[in-house]
Amino acid sequence: MYTLHIANRNYSSWSLRPWVLMRALDIAFEERLWRFGDGSNLARFRVFSPSGRVPCLHHDGNVVWDSLAIVEYLAERHCGVWPDDARARAWARCAAAEMHSGFGALRSACGMNCGVRVRLHEQSPALRADLARLEALWSDGLERFGGDWLAGASFTAADAFFAPVAFRIQTYGLELGNPAARYAERLLELPAMREWYDAALAEPWRDPDHEVEMLASGTLLEDLRVPA
Repeated sequence: MYTLHIANRNYSSWSLRPWVLMRALDIAFEERLWRFGDGSNLARFRVFSPSGRVPCLHHDGNVVWDSLAIVEYLAERHCGVWPDDARARAWARCAAAEMHSGFGALRSACGMNCGVRVRLHEQSPALRADLARLEALWSDGLERFGGDWLAGASFTAADAFFAPVAFRIQTYGLELGNPAARYAERLLELPAMREWYDAALAEPWRDPDHEVEMLASGTLLEDLRVPA
């Protein structure tokens, strides 16, 4: 049995990626949730993760502590993680790797916080450039492979890597043109995404660092979470 260590659903975009992939592909796993808090996450999380970060997958004595490495570990054991078609698979891996290492302005200005709605103070040129690249990348995959998902008819790791972006779009009211906007809506409607979102709203915990980061970026319009 796989054990997947994650952190608060409201904030942990990296945890969401392997979690939603495994849920969507019906890969059974046990979940261990660790709360962010008190600035000592790295020390506390090293109990289960060599890097002190989430997500971290434990399986048969193996410890896999990076989201992209987790995906590749799963791909060695399960069909459907990447597309079967070689051309689509190469594109999907490139898209996931670009998300893994890029889109820094989007991450910085729009930290993931599922349960709130925020109006940004401004959209910097760097953020606008990230959104333009995001729209172009999504539109390319949808047109190139002709499916509802980025690399064809099936949800794969490429979609899982962009799942947190859909929550960011919802939280900050980010605007994209079609078909990228419709794709973001499909991500939010995915049953596994709804499960994550509902659980995020039910979390009573708040992490001050993430809350301060959110308020530095914009004005809080609505908080849908249960009271802290």
